[in-house]
Amino acid sequence: MATTTVISGVQYSGIWNISSQANAKGAGTWPVAGAGYLYSWGQNNYGQLGLGNTTYRSSPNQVGSLGTWITLRCLAEGALAVKTDGTLWAWGHNDYGQLGFGNLTSYSSPKQIGALTTWSKISAGVFFSLAIKTDGTLWAWGSSSNGQLGLGNTTSYSSPKQVGSLTTWSKISGGNSLTFAIKTDGTLWGWGNGFAGGLGLGNTTSYSSPVQIGALTNWLTIKGLPYGCIATKTDGTLWAWGYNTLGQLGLGNTTNRSSPVQVGLLTDWLNIVGGSYYTIATKTDGTLWSWGSNSSGSLGLGDITNRSSPVQVGALTTWSGGGVSSVTFDFAQALKTDGTLWSWGNNAHGQLGLGNTTNYSSPKQVGSLANWISVAIGGGFTIAIES
Repeated sequence: MATTTVISGVQYSGIWNISSQANAKGAGTWPVAGAGYLYSWGQNNYGQLGLGNTTYRSSPNQVGSLGTWITLRCLAEGALAVKTDGTLWAWGHNDYGQLGFGNLTSYSSPKQIGALTTWSKISAGVFFSLAIKTDGTLWAWGSSSNGQLGLGNTTSYSSPKQVGSLTTWSKISGGNSLTFAIKTDGTLWGWGNGFAGGLGLGNTTSYSSPVQIGALTNWLTIKGLPYGCIATKTDGTLWAWGYNTLGQLGLGNTTNRSSPVQVGLLTDWLNIVGGSYYTIATKTDGTLWSWGSNSSGSLGLGDITNRSSPVQVGALTTWSGGGVSSVTFDFAQALKTDGTLWSWGNNAHGQLGLGNTTNYSSPKQVGSLANWISVAIGGGFTIAIES
């Protein structure tokens, strides 16, 4: 059955409303739903599935035997995860030091990063990693070719480095080579690659240190796209900016935007997920919506036609969230309120978890389990937590 959890004295289950999401202790997009066992499937050429080998899998396989995983995020070819004890773990490809071990060695099984037990929230770009500790400090490591680590330079680091000295960071999200963050005061910040206006600062300039985006203090959630961002405010409105060649901003056109632009007029947007060049989102009524690139059926609409405005995926009102990702092979994973997991899109490496490599343009259930609580997707693979 679907998991219920208590966060800051508030019990959460089923569909999350805007106020509960704002109060929840999430990791960039939506709240942690409890602890569980780790599973993976799909492409595994660098050991990104964490199974101790490089064998591809087209169905879920359990990673180890522990049931203490609470948060996970995928790099392009690797993964990050936090356990209930506050320790941080990583595995997969490590050519830029994005795993945080002080080296460039790849690992095919989860390995702990340092010995600290104060890690709280995590995110990842293509080849870099981000984390917030329980004290509100922000840390970054991996590739910094465009200053996406926020350290004032373009130097890559293979161990976590603190971004400034502030203790007020609340949420983070990485794109291809840019980063977005929200502080505890609700302000929005960006840094890294400014291509196509992706930072939302009204220009195409790259920045290697955090820069505030506008002056508003009501930003709630963020999801970095390859060269842009989708975000929600506390009033439930949806905003987008950056590269828009395939309509991934949802604005009804393919025009790039260098400043935040509201997507429609609705005030019931809840959760957002960015793919390579497409977006998936849920509303407070539990409906699922998608737009952007659809070459492999990644929008879940039963076809391969691109959309430049939000379109509802089916008619169900039982969707609770989707796979967190920065870059994918045009596929998607989503959870329902009954704890079932569904997938669709490109399946070249078995990343949909359906036991085959067939593409699907409509949601298909992954197995029969009804206790999935979190899912993240990378470049051709999936990692998920099951209770």
